[in-house]
Amino acid sequence: MDRPLLPLRSALVFLLAALSGVVAGGLAWLAGEGAARGVLAGLTVTGLATAFFDRLITPGPGETCGKAHDRG
Repeated sequence: MDRPLLPLRSALVFLLAALSGVVAGGLAWLAGEGAARGVLAGLTVTGLATAFFDRLITPGPGETCGKAHDRG
């Protein structure tokens, strides 16, 4: 295999989203919310952070985002 499984941008988006979820879940647990609420908070933040970082990190010059194609 010559190409990676995920492009660098996608891997970075997923990594930052997972890191945000772990931090949010850990902070919720440390605040005394319990393990179940900490996990729910972490999963929620991970889902929201995926969309946030996807919009925040712009595609590279060789990538297309699928939203602004010239179809003319």
